[in-house]
Amino acid sequence: MKRYLIRLRQGYFAFSEYKNKPDFSLYFANRIYRPSYISLHTALSFYEMIPEAVVQITSVTSLKTASFANDFGEYAYKNVKENLMFGYELKPMADNRTIQFATPEKALLDLLYLYPFYNNEQELEELRLDEDYLHDDLNRDLLMDYCARFQSKALDHRVKLLLKTYDL
Repeated sequence: MKRYLIRLRQGYFAFSEYKNKPDFSLYFANRIYRPSYISLHTALSFYEMIPEAVVQITSVTSLKTASFANDFGEYAYKNVKENLMFGYELKPMADNRTIQFATPEKALLDLLYLYPFYNNEQELEELRLDEDYLHDDLNRDLLMDYCARFQSKALDHRVKLLLKTYDL
């Protein structure tokens, strides 16, 4: 039997021909759980800020934390308050579609906010952030503006530590 449809999650399906097309695993991340945008390790890897290739597609959502697995990949969604659903942009992809993707600055802040164990220099060093990227490409003003919008003392502390750890 030919499989024309692939189940993405309950009530969501895709045509099997999309398996061979680039970026559709990312595109479906935005579609199967909304509102959401790609962030965290997936975005940091996309921007080549971390050396690891990321297997799971990580997103941020104002809905409850969830995860799904299907033929396109593994999807993980981390919950933030609705007022923290900002700092993403539409990235163009094939077929005139777009993918909602965190800016590099927001992906980094989402990571520090949602993973509180990044609270010392050793943990931050183990992220192995690309220092050239941080020094040349990261928009520090935007990082600080976004950080202020979180209104989180713990995040403020981790961002200061990040800046110190990577000499920014």
